[in-house]
Amino acid sequence: MENVATEKLEWYILHTYSEYEAMVKDSLEKLIENNNLKDQVTDIKIPMEEVMEEKNGKKKIVSRKLLPSYVFIKMIYSNQLWYMITQTRGVTGFVGPQGRPIPMKADEIRKMRLEEFVSDADFKVGDTVSIDAGPLEGFTGIITKINDAVQKARVNIEMFGRSTDVEVEYLQMKKVDVVLPAEEEQALAEAASEEETN
Repeated sequence: MENVATEKLEWYILHTYSEYEAMVKDSLEKLIENNNLKDQVTDIKIPMEEVMEEKNGKKKIVSRKLLPSYVFIKMIYSNQLWYMITQTRGVTGFVGPQGRPIPMKADEIRKMRLEEFVSDADFKVGDTVSIDAGPLEGFTGIITKINDAVQKARVNIEMFGRSTDVEVEYLQMKKVDVVLPAEEEQALAEAASEEETN
């Protein structure tokens, strides 16, 4: 069998038997370690999401698999690796035509949060943002503090009738253009022109 290597690290999707995701991830990590393949397989992930669950009237945040029965692997594709991975217990195959893997697209990688980085983040203190992922999805708030190094911001939201500061990842929020009610806009414009005349 000819060796079709791409020489490029890309994310691929593996399908597994139900509830085998963690076992597959562990087996693959051992396989990489034992065969010295760290330069060919650089990451294996089971994307998780945090959701709010209610049990016996109590709310708590729990971690849940984003896509059960799937494991994501970042690797330089080759037939040899394909064979080794598909022979791993619990793996049913790669996602792609005839089980031949197709690399994931950038927007899919972002959506599955495989690469924990937002390259074009331009958040600043005072921005109004909507939270569109994670346990606080649906909330809107104002950024009070930002930390570009870890790509997280402190956002002030109103929760249970109280103003609360929460930590939100850049990946989980987006800027919203605030449209002020006409009377508020009028009041702000008047205040600004008063300042100019003083």
